[in-house]
Amino acid sequence: MASQNRKKTVLRVGLIIIALMIIAFVLRNLAIGWAPPRDQYPVQGISVDASHGDITWHVAGATGVDFAYIRATNGAEDRDPAFAANIKGARDAGIRYGAVHEYSLCRLATDQATIFVTTVPREENILPPAVRLAFDNGCKDRPGRALVLSELNTFLNQIEGHSGKPAVIIISQEFEEDYNISSGIRRTFWLESNFFPPDYATKPWVMWRASDMRRVSGIDGPVNWNVVRP
Repeated sequence: MASQNRKKTVLRVGLIIIALMIIAFVLRNLAIGWAPPRDQYPVQGISVDASHGDITWHVAGATGVDFAYIRATNGAEDRDPAFAANIKGARDAGIRYGAVHEYSLCRLATDQATIFVTTVPREENILPPAVRLAFDNGCKDRPGRALVLSELNTFLNQIEGHSGKPAVIIISQEFEEDYNISSGIRRTFWLESNFFPPDYATKPWVMWRASDMRRVSGIDGPVNWNVVRP
């Protein structure tokens, strides 16, 4: 009798595990294919970098990619090795593109602006430059808010002088909670939150990274999927 009960228990546990695996598989497929509805957000696009490999841009464009923000630089020394190839690919595919800088609290703003303006071409049709503010495990510095705002303004003034366009600020929730950047800088904000519209800044967002799990034909691995507020 005890042996039969054990077998029934094992069978029940096995069925539960199988059911959970099926649910996880279904949820994963829903997540990697999900995007906000086009009737609410007509303009949608991606952010990519060298980690996505060789992108087949005309295929990506055919799947509904209206624009692409491409990482150009990180800190004061790191140029994304795929940046030039990616902007050429996006341009040839007829996809609007812009450049992203990953800002570092460990490096001077002028040094970071220098690498950005010497990497990103000044073109009339390029989208406004974007700078992402997020904590980096490789940089443990946490300067005061006044210094961060001062340095960030220096950086923005220099890259905007190069591009001729106001920059967009991508800001993580953790960074915003610590530094309240949205109250100290008058710029367009791009917030990050999977599946649900974000509300952690003091100003309304203009762009929203709606998913960091989306899979797009022509691109290796998940990409950041972004929408523009109408």
